[in-house]
Amino acid sequence: MPAETRLAERGLDEPHPSRLAPDHPRRDEIMAAHRRAIDAGSSGYLDPDSGLFVLTAAYLVGRGVCCGSGCRHCPYLI
Repeated sequence: MPAETRLAERGLDEPHPSRLAPDHPRRDEIMAAHRRAIDAGSSGYLDPDSGLFVLTAAYLVGRGVCCGSGCRHCPYLI
């Protein structure tokens, strides 16, 4: 199956609901960390919930294709 290269219609600040639920208890904090990373030109941020490094949608757009790893901020059609 070819890698997805078409961007989703949602903006870079809106992860797919299956990757970050709208009712996640730390969603606002997570999204603020994502925005700060994008504004700083960073490739990602430390997730305030899990402590894992999470790639930003802006970084993932720059890769040009979906890697199929289930990234939280994947900007491609999933």
